[in-house]
Amino acid sequence: MTVNPAPQGGAPGVRVGLALLPADDDGALEPFYADLLAGMEEELDAHGASVFVHVVPDLDAELVAYRRWARERLVDAVVISDLVADDPREQACRDLGLPAVLLGGEPCPGRWVVDYDNDEAMRTAVAFLADLGHRRIGWVSGPRRYRHTRVREAAFREAVAAAGATGVQREGDYGEASGAARTAELLALPAPPTAIVYDNDLMPLAGLREATRRGLRVPEDLSVLAWDDSANVRISTPPLSVVSRDVHELGALTAEVLLRAVAGGPPGTTRTPGVRVVPRGSTAPPAR
Repeated sequence: MTVNPAPQGGAPGVRVGLALLPADDDGALEPFYADLLAGMEEELDAHGASVFVHVVPDLDAELVAYRRWARERLVDAVVISDLVADDPREQACRDLGLPAVLLGGEPCPGRWVVDYDNDEAMRTAVAFLADLGHRRIGWVSGPRRYRHTRVREAAFREAVAAAGATGVQREGDYGEASGAARTAELLALPAPPTAIVYDNDLMPLAGLREATRRGLRVPEDLSVLAWDDSANVRISTPPLSVVSRDVHELGALTAEVLLRAVAGGPPGTTRTPGVRVVPRGSTAPPAR
């Protein structure tokens, strides 16, 4: 658990809470959250506010944390991320009187939502690979229990079909071990994909190593497209092409919405800037 003390000035004393689940069984957090928190902290600090971060093992533990935060008045609002079907956290926050901002939630009246458009992001990824000439496209996704994975899944199927391509999905857990295992499964298919898109920036690094272990050259034999532009993918060999969104800006926008929620403003949906593909050394036209 880490607590960042709030400086004086602006909105002194305001503190927002963020409970995070590990990305895999090893307890690692996604690099995405480091960039998100940096953006949140920068915006909150400018207003004399702070963020309280707590790592929890599961949703039940997260709900316990919310109840303690409300009882002890530790936070004034919370961010709910990695939404699932029939997610109990939004209602729990209402019952506790805690304003909640849904990161990646479904926009609807009466909700504080920061929408980062997973649908269009996946379409952009598939279109980029299809424009290179790929017609067998693999996808190593995050867990299907998450709303953003289900949104990406529908977009993946539609975009692959629109491109006249064949798509195949394997479900990972965002960790490197699952990235390697799911890549191995895709490459063992009778007609393996010539390009694979991954749902974060850890799984493709393991996928890259698995492809190399099998004697495949990237990008000559296999194109690899990561999700989110972190230092990890920029310094890999080769540097990975990415579906890039400004996660730091996403964090800053989330902080702005949190402050409006604490101030009692009307709920609404804030949409973030779109994504783009940054081509690097891991993607090229297919050799076969």
